[in-house]
Amino acid sequence: MNAEVRPLVFLGTPSAAATVLQRLIDDGFEVRHVITRPDAKRGRGSATSPSPVKVVAIAHGISVSHNLDWLKENNSAPMLGIVVAYGRIIPTAVLERTPMINVHFSLLPRWRGAAPVERAILAGDTTTGVCIMEVEPTLDTGAVYACAEMAIDDSITADGLTAELSHLGATLLVNTLRRGLGDPTPQAGEATYAEKISADEMRLNWSDDAVNLSRKVRCFRAFTMVQGNRVRIVEARPIEGDAPLGSVNQQAQVGTGDGLLQLVRVQPEGKQAMDAQAWLRGRSDRDSVRFD
Repeated sequence: MNAEVRPLVFLGTPSAAATVLQRLIDDGFEVRHVITRPDAKRGRGSATSPSPVKVVAIAHGISVSHNLDWLKENNSAPMLGIVVAYGRIIPTAVLERTPMINVHFSLLPRWRGAAPVERAILAGDTTTGVCIMEVEPTLDTGAVYACAEMAIDDSITADGLTAELSHLGATLLVNTLRRGLGDPTPQAGEATYAEKISADEMRLNWSDDAVNLSRKVRCFRAFTMVQGNRVRIVEARPIEGDAPLGSVNQQAQVGTGDGLLQLVRVQPEGKQAMDAQAWLRGRSDRDSVRFD
């Protein structure tokens, strides 16, 4: 196999993709153009800001666009597309002119789809990894060029695991390009689909067991309700014990369907995140708090 020498066009948006882009630049690969999602609101207020990928591209003087028009207009020269969390299906007509590979954060065919990191944690997987795969018009079905595996720590958050996988994926991608792509291997085994996280999933159901609830807290902005007000659970861990569902004792431990959920940090509506026991002490009803 020969090392990859084609110029690269990079498609991606979030911080994990920016990590991979930065590594390609640092290692001397020619990134001719970057395609990322349009500037968007990324915090409070009405001002928009560029995606993390766009920030990296601009810092290195790489041209940026927000749709596939640039590819369609510049597909006469041989290029290789690198896709990392781009968030959109690439049409067949584009792939026929510009072949692409994807850095996917799971061990395919497990967890194809939008939320592979979160679904791996929610399912209690003990291992995950990164695959470099051929991009096809169908979702994450392409043949695989290379994979790297890593363990999932039972306390890591989805953000933390994504960050680790982005570095692992960047290294795997660089090594694969330097080695040369060669012939990919078709995916084998049972496929599972990593469905996008829904808003309904983010509300904690206290009849669920403490282990599953703690996984939800690690994965997304999990919340509960108390007297009509939303309280985000920022950090929590499962412990042994028993109490009525949703009841909160003086140690900020919540009764669940199996075990207790020890609250560590919470964020009341309209306030900053704080120590859970300090939040509890500040409530006039601290002796009878119950989550809905």
